[in-house]
Amino acid sequence: MKSSLVFFSACYYRVLSHHPRWSSGTNGLPFQLRKSSAVRNFSSFNLDRSRPFPDYSPKKPTIKDSELIHRISTAIKQRQFEPLPRILKPFESRFRPDHLIWVLMNIRDNYKVVVDFFDWWCMRREPTLEARCIVIHIAVAAKDRKMAHEFIRDFWTKPTLDVSLTFPKFFEKIIYTYKNWSSNPLVFDIVFQVLVESGNLEEAHIFFGRMLSYGVVLSVDSCNVFLSSLSKNVDTHKKTVEVFTEFPDLGICWNTMSHNIMISFLCRIGKVKEAHNLLLQMEYRGCISDVISYSSVIDGYCHCGELQIVLKILEEMQFKGLNPNSFTLNSLILLLCKTGKVLDAERVLREMTCQGMVPDSVIYTTLIDGFCKAGSITSAYRLYEEMCSLYIHVDLIAYTALICGLCQGGNIVEATKLFREMPSKGLDPDEVIFTALIDAYCKAGEIKEAFSLHNEMVHLGLKPNIVTYTAICDGLCKSGDVYAANELLHEMCGKGLKLNIITYNALINGLCKMGNIAEAIKLVQDMEVAGIYPDVFTYTTVMDAYCKLGEIVKAHELLGEMLDKGVQPSVVTFNVLMNGFCMSGMVEDGERLLKWMLEKNILPNTTTYNSLLKQYCIGNNMCSATEMYRGMNNQGVMPNENTYNILIRGHSKARNMKEAGYLYKEMIEKGYKLTVDSYNAIIKGYIKRKKFAEAAELFREMRRNGLVADRELYNIFMELNFHEGNVAMTLELCDETLENCLVDKTDS
Repeated sequence: MKSSLVFFSACYYRVLSHHPRWSSGTNGLPFQLRKSSAVRNFSSFNLDRSRPFPDYSPKKPTIKDSELIHRISTAIKQRQFEPLPRILKPFESRFRPDHLIWVLMNIRDNYKVVVDFFDWWCMRREPTLEARCIVIHIAVAAKDRKMAHEFIRDFWTKPTLDVSLTFPKFFEKIIYTYKNWSSNPLVFDIVFQVLVESGNLEEAHIFFGRMLSYGVVLSVDSCNVFLSSLSKNVDTHKKTVEVFTEFPDLGICWNTMSHNIMISFLCRIGKVKEAHNLLLQMEYRGCISDVISYSSVIDGYCHCGELQIVLKILEEMQFKGLNPNSFTLNSLILLLCKTGKVLDAERVLREMTCQGMVPDSVIYTTLIDGFCKAGSITSAYRLYEEMCSLYIHVDLIAYTALICGLCQGGNIVEATKLFREMPSKGLDPDEVIFTALIDAYCKAGEIKEAFSLHNEMVHLGLKPNIVTYTAICDGLCKSGDVYAANELLHEMCGKGLKLNIITYNALINGLCKMGNIAEAIKLVQDMEVAGIYPDVFTYTTVMDAYCKLGEIVKAHELLGEMLDKGVQPSVVTFNVLMNGFCMSGMVEDGERLLKWMLEKNILPNTTTYNSLLKQYCIGNNMCSATEMYRGMNNQGVMPNENTYNILIRGHSKARNMKEAGYLYKEMIEKGYKLTVDSYNAIIKGYIKRKKFAEAAELFREMRRNGLVADRELYNIFMELNFHEGNVAMTLELCDETLENCLVDKTDS
């Protein structure tokens, strides 16, 4: 494990020796709070001058009662192997609550008999508070902590108990009976813990202070239970800090567990820096930090996305000889996945297994989800298969991540296979999984399968939500069945589903693709009446439809409407308008739009420039195209594959083969590829410039890449090879022409 984590530190960690998060305070916790009133009152107690415990003096029995008590006690002792109800049957009618305590005084040395006798009485009547406290003391004296705990818990968890009224009486009786019946301070620890466990934190706090007045300091283990309960209660967060800060002044010596509780609490409320400082101070406080201490801080920083600090702490942790546990490494894996470093996250997983640690389903699920979000479905599926081979339970979250990832990647067959195997694993697909599959089928144009899944979903009692119906609407629109989508829209409204902007946009997009802009505009108006206002996607969709119909003025008016309504156009919006200008031959308007974008600090992207470059090349205006190309590079906009293909075709058409060759070399170095049209253009350009060697080399490259040149180029190279006497190549090219159906259409 050490080698792996050192590797991560080397990869990501930058020296943070002066980082403020690593400075440790010198005066305790890095926050200052006033003492609470309760703690201020506690600090006034002087343990050296504590009050003594009272002497126990119960009411004396009468002579008649003494005789009865003696007979009962003797019968119990002599016949202890017989059932107690049989022994006490003759005395049951005369037995009163007062007798209970007197009998207990006589049989206190036989603990088993005491417990049986007390149970016998509780089945008949509720014992007095004094009797209950006596039995609790007897159990503690007999070192039966579990039984004492049960006696106290049974009392404090009664639904009819009024804690505010009963607590003072209980405290009085437990103190009153202490000296005579046990004198073991462990009883107060147990009372304190039960108060905490039953949620009576305020009473527990008061009890702690009252015990101080008798010179009893409760154990640190009991105080840890109290501190932990305070830290988990939202209403007692402030008191948690106060107790941890002030209790040491009252005789409590916090241990490692105490600090771990506090570190975890601080991380949970977002004060990770304070938790880290407390970790650094543990040694100065006489405590040894352990794996839990470090893991809590690491988990806190992981939730904050502080990878460099996490790696530094891991390095420090290992320097102290502490090996990270599965919780620590799971936090690291989760952070690496969140930051897109899924390969590094998997490397941590592999190191875990090498160290003999068994990753659980949570770690695998985290990685599967991470790989799916990163688009690496193959790796995610490999981890799923690994889970199955290791007999690690694949839960619903893992299936959801994997199925959704496969659907997004278009692998519907494998996603459906996983979907169908879920019931055999004891898992029921939920709405999210059904919706993901329905959306995938709709995107693939398989509407029938999508509706089949919808029906299956309803049959299983699952309710399709707005996302489900939106996916179906979008699929219907993309398949051209906008009217069915519109009917589904009304059906959704009838079911009480509140339509959202995504649903409307799907329908508007479908109508626009059909060329029915009038209906699309009407739907936009219906949206606004329903209180749903068009967003940038809505406007961009309608603008694109107007541009494709050549109605540029209306598209431009929509841009103005967007700006007036405060809807911020995206670069896609401007690209749609730019493409509209260029397709309509309005290059000057496109140039003005580009200039306006730059003046408004709206950064154009490659698509913006490509629209203008394409029109310059079509118009053989290569000077403007070259100038525009330089301008986009100066703006930091990197040309893409389409940019190079546009320019190479343009320069080849203009016979600027030096520029075309330079651009071709540059794009190959960047890993881009020429299209068929670009190959045809540049090869013909070289031929026109009588550069047959360059043309022939590109023609061979084109064929090696599996691309088919046009008939004209095949004719040229067949003729060249024939005149050079290369009959074999001539026949080979002739065969390719026939195989690729590159015959003159007039011949058919």
